[in-house]
Amino acid sequence: MTAKIKLNAASGGGSFSLQAPSSSANNRVFTIPDVADGTIITTATSGTILQVKSVTKSDTFSYAGQTAFVDVTGLSVAITPASTSNKILVLYDLSWSTPDGHVSCRIMRDSTAIKIGDAAGSNRPRVTGQMHYTSGDQYDMVQVAGTFLDSPSSTSSVTYKWQVGTPYSAAYDIEINKQGLEENGDQGYNGRTASSITVMEVAG
Repeated sequence: MTAKIKLNAASGGGSFSLQAPSSSANNRVFTIPDVADGTIITTATSGTILQVKSVTKSDTFSYAGQTAFVDVTGLSVAITPASTSNKILVLYDLSWSTPDGHVSCRIMRDSTAIKIGDAAGSNRPRVTGQMHYTSGDQYDMVQVAGTFLDSPSSTSSVTYKWQVGTPYSAAYDIEINKQGLEENGDQGYNGRTASSITVMEVAG
């Protein structure tokens, strides 16, 4: 039995081959849909989703006593693009709170902040999200969520992650997946949430 069927291009120069599995134990059936003419989508077809990676953080994280941005532990995901022309669609959400100040967050690709605003002055932080505490907010949890189509231009592993910081004052605190202030411990109003990052490689 023929293991390969080869079709030469009508205009010459190129060819297409349909090859059977390498092992006789691997029987495969390729069915062409009985519909109007169309094109078979491959991993080289622009817009094709090639792989999906995701991470969800359901435990808590606390930040205090500094102004620098820091990684949120357990909230990062790595992906290795197959081509430098491919893009990464990032879907993100962060559930956070503060008991006392101005707090910021940003989504990162390795050490580069993405989905951030333009520079404006020397003091305004370029961030993905920001929150300002007012009286009573310590009992609220706010979600920053969105999407971003990133162009890493890489075939090496890239890591997407959340960072939080208080660039205005080291006196402020941040809580992830919990209220900014839990006065009475294990109560029905002291909820727990989850945060996540999902990345999809899109063929360029």
